[in-house]
Amino acid sequence: MSDFNRGYAGSVQAGQADMSVDVGLRSFMLGVYNKVALGLLLSAGLAWLTADFAPVQQLLYNVTPDGRLVGFTALGMIVRFLPLAVLIGAMFMRNPSPRAAGIVYWSVVSGIGAGLGVWLLAYTGTSVASTFMITAAAFGALSLFGYTTKRDLTGFGSFLMVGLVGLVLASLVGMFWHPAGFSMIISLLGVLIFAGLIAWDTQRLKMTYYQLGGDGASMAVATNYGALNLYLNFINLFQFLMSLTGSRR
Repeated sequence: MSDFNRGYAGSVQAGQADMSVDVGLRSFMLGVYNKVALGLLLSAGLAWLTADFAPVQQLLYNVTPDGRLVGFTALGMIVRFLPLAVLIGAMFMRNPSPRAAGIVYWSVVSGIGAGLGVWLLAYTGTSVASTFMITAAAFGALSLFGYTTKRDLTGFGSFLMVGLVGLVLASLVGMFWHPAGFSMIISLLGVLIFAGLIAWDTQRLKMTYYQLGGDGASMAVATNYGALNLYLNFINLFQFLMSLTGSRR
């Protein structure tokens, strides 16, 4: 769910942009990061609401008396797949307006946030909190690398996209075939792939700023879609780390 509208950077290459301090670039990137941070805060709030507030929890999940997750209700399944439906629908949008791009972003964030309650039900609160902090630290370091590196990551990004397709296919296979250690391999690959995508998408956002040349409407759209890609990378990295290191209830 992380490969959304990655063509926004066009043909500008890392070595072609003016890498001097640019107030406009800093403002653009700050807008993206602020939107990601607000999206994560909203997701955390919705996750808590769906996991701990009994009336909402009962609408989405089937839970044992001691609080362990055993399945999803029909509404829970709809919420679980809503973000994917929104992303697929958004792929058919041509020249979206800033408002439309914003609706896509907040719809996906809200859907994913509501679905994240499953992690609070399946894993201990301490494990979820510690993994979230590790993810946040890794995200910051990787995004800083993507922003500051002078190396063109285009070729690396193409390799990551091939890996992402393979990861999706392997995950589908894993739904029906469960050899020993297979899920751990998938999780390890997921961590590596999404860690790389954070750096790559950050550099692509930087190149996008230079390509758009101050076009306000296009910059607003790029802010929403850029935040969406980084948000999805963060969430996927968090989920794969939880699968590797999380402590189940």
